Amino acid sequence: MSMLKGVLPSLLAAILVVSFGLLADPSPLSAQTIPSDAQTTCTVAPADFAGWFETGTPAVNGVVKPADSLNFPNQPNCSFYQWAEQMFLWLTSPAPATYCGGGAHVFDSPAFFDVSPPDASGNRTLITHTCNPLGGVNRFLNVRSAQVGGHGLPVIFDKAGRLLEVETPLTGPTGKPLVFSSSGVSVEVQGVTLSNEGKAIFLDRAGKPILGARPILHTPFPPELIKKAPIVQQFMIGARPIFIDPFGNVVEIEQGQAGTGGVLMAQTGSLVYYAITVNDVYAYFLTGLKDHAITPTAPTAQQPLGQFPTTPADLAQITAFAGTHGVTFPDPNALAVEIKTAWVETSSLPDPGNYVTMTATVPTYNTSNPNQWTPNGTKTVQLALVGMHVVGSTGTHGSSSGPGHPEMIWATFEHLGNTPLATYTYNSTAGPKAVNRSTAGTWLFSKSNSNGPFNCMHMMESAGNIVPFNPGAPCPAGSFTASDTLRQKAWGAASDVSPNPIDGSAVASNTEIISINNSVRGMMPAGDVRTNYYTPGATWTIFGGSPSFTNPPTPGNQVGTSLLAGSTMETYQQGTDTTAASGGSNCFSCHFDLHGPSALGRATIDVSHIFNFPGSSLQPLSFAQLSVRVSQRAAPPGKHTILVTVTNSGTGAAVAGAKVNVSDPDNSGIKASGVTSSIGTVTLTYARCFEVFGPPEVPKPVRVFVPCDGDVSATGFTPVTFDAP
Repeated sequence: MSMLKGVLPSLLAAILVVSFGLLADPSPLSAQTIPSDAQTTCTVAPADFAGWFETGTPAVNGVVKPADSLNFPNQPNCSFYQWAEQMFLWLTSPAPATYCGGGAHVFDSPAFFDVSPPDASGNRTLITHTCNPLGGVNRFLNVRSAQVGGHGLPVIFDKAGRLLEVETPLTGPTGKPLVFSSSGVSVEVQGVTLSNEGKAIFLDRAGKPILGARPILHTPFPPELIKKAPIVQQFMIGARPIFIDPFGNVVEIEQGQAGTGGVLMAQTGSLVYYAITVNDVYAYFLTGLKDHAITPTAPTAQQPLGQFPTTPADLAQITAFAGTHGVTFPDPNALAVEIKTAWVETSSLPDPGNYVTMTATVPTYNTSNPNQWTPNGTKTVQLALVGMHVVGSTGTHGSSSGPGHPEMIWATFEHLGNTPLATYTYNSTAGPKAVNRSTAGTWLFSKSNSNGPFNCMHMMESAGNIVPFNPGAPCPAGSFTASDTLRQKAWGAASDVSPNPIDGSAVASNTEIISINNSVRGMMPAGDVRTNYYTPGATWTIFGGSPSFTNPPTPGNQVGTSLLAGSTMETYQQGTDTTAASGGSNCFSCHFDLHGPSALGRATIDVSHIFNFPGSSLQPLSFAQLSVRVSQRAAPPGKHTILVTVTNSGTGAAVAGAKVNVSDPDNSGIKASGVTSSIGTVTLTYARCFEVFGPPEVPKPVRVFVPCDGDVSATGFTPVTFDAP
C-alpha cells in the first residue's frame, strides 16, 4: 500500500506551551506508600546519582543526562532498573540548551518526534517537534486505542489466562459481519443469540440460523504461530460482546476483558489521553533503513530490516545518515528510545502541581446521547502525566558484537496517586513482610475504600465514538463512568512465582524494585515533581535473545519483572488476581518477533508495534518539499473521483506540471494519471480498488474494497506517495 506522508490538519492545530511546575511546591501524595524498610538489594551510589545530573549535583527539577545505553553494563538485575530510573528522569527533565531548551521537557524537544495514530491504511507518520523559546510541540492527543498483540490485533485473556488476539469480522454489502456457513459460503449475519447451552446461533438476513457458522479469518498467521497467538473474532449481542474461535465456539473470557479499545476515565471525570513519541536516533534509524541508506544488522528473508541498534557500528551508520541531512544528535549514546505516555486533564485535579504537565489539544464529545458520545470538536487544555512506558535498546560495554538488547528494555512508571496495589510481600530489614491491599485514601483511578470488582471495562471507542460496554457479571453494566482500577501484580511479579531466574522468589524480586525506588527517591531533592512517580519495574530478555534461545523474546527467556502491567495502559490485561496461574500480560506477551529472530538469533524490529507492523507501519521522515492534499468529488457508480492539490510545503506555492498516478495496490497497473495545472490541481476518476479474500476451496470468495495507491513526482522534488480512496 502507498504511504500517507502528511497528517491531518487537526494534528497541527495548537502550539503547545509546556510547564514543568518549577514554581509549584509539589509534595508527595499520601495515597500510595512505598515501604521504606526494604532490604537494600538494588541501589544507586550517591556519587553515581549525582553524576546523572548535568551539573554534577542533584537539584530540584534539575537536568538529568540519559543513561549511556551504548556502554550499558548489562549486569542483571540492578543495572537494568538503574537504566530505567535515569531514562525517566532524563525524559522528564526541563530541556537544556542542547535540546532547544526554554521550558519544555526533553521528550517535548526537537530531539523527539510524535507518532501519529494509524490512518485508514494503517500508516503512521513522524510529527516534528518545534523549536520554540517557550517550549512545546504541535500535539494532538486521543483517547485510548486498543492494546495489540504480536500480529497487530487487539488482545484479551480467556479464563485460563491465555492471551487471545481479536480480529474484526469482514463485512458484507449492508455492513453486517460475515461468517462462513457449513458449505463454505460467506453469509451476512443479521443477529446473534445464545442457546441454553451457551452456544452462539448466527442468524441470516431472513432470521434463520446459519448452519455450521464459523469466522472468516483474514489475518495471515504462519502455521507455527497459530498456537502462540490464538485468534478469535468479536460479535455483539446488543451491547454485550461474545468471542468466537476459528471453529465457531464461544470463548469464555476473564472478568473485565469484555472488549478491546477500552476508554479509561479517572475518578475526577477526565478521560485518559495517550501519546507515542520516539527519539532522534529511532527516527533516523527507521528512515535510513526504509530509505535504503542504512545497512540493517542481522537481516533475514522474513525480516529484512534486522534489529535495533546496539553496537558502535550500528550507531555510526545512523549518525552519518542524520549528518547528511544536517542533523547532529545531542545524545546519540541513548540509542533508540520509544515512549508511550498517559495523561488526564489538570482542571479536574486538586493538586496539579504534583504532576509533570503540558498543554495539548484533545477531542471533545457530545454527551447528550446516553448510549453514545460523539466527537464534536477539540479543546486545548493542560494535561497531567499519569503513566509512562520507557523503552530503549542497549549495547554491552560498547561491544562491537553485542549481544546487547535489541529487544529493548521495557520499563514503566506510575504516578503515586493512580491506583492501590494488590497484596504483596517483600523482604524488610526485619524479615519478610506482607502488605495487604488497601483502597483507603484518594485515588485517581479507584474508588476510596472500594471492594471491587476491579478492572472492569465501562466504555470503549467504536468508530470514533465512545459507547458503553457490558463486560458481564461480576462487572457492572457498561456506562460513562470512572474506572475502578487495582494494580494486580504490584511489582511485576505474581505472588507465588519468581519473575526471573536470577531472583529466587517473587519476594526477592519485589524487594529489588522497592529498593531502587527508595534509593533514587531518597536522593532526589525535596520539591522535585518527579518524586511523585515510581517504577513498578522493567523487563528484558536473557542476553537479548542469544543464539541459545530461539524466536526471541519468549516466555522462557524474558526476565526482570516479567509480569509487568501499568494501570493506565494495561488496565484490562493484568489477570484477575496475583497468582501466576491467572495469566496476565508482560510486554513480551505482545511484543515478540512476528517473523522469527534475526540472523544472530536475537530480537528484530518486530518487537516495536509502530516500526513496521501489521496495520501500523511508521513511515520514514520526509525530506521532500511536495505537499499533497486529496479531496473527493461526486463520482459515477463504482468509481472514485478525487481532486489532488500539489504544493511546495516550504513556500506553500502551487506546483504545476506534477505527474500524479493512481494505481492498484497489487501493482497490476496504473488506473488513472494526470498532470497538475497552473494552480497545482488535477482531477482523476478511477474504478475502486479491491482485494479478493478466500482460500481456493471457498466457492464464493469475499471482495474487500481497499484504498488505491497514489504517487506524485515533479522536477526538482523527491517523489511522494499518498493513499487514494
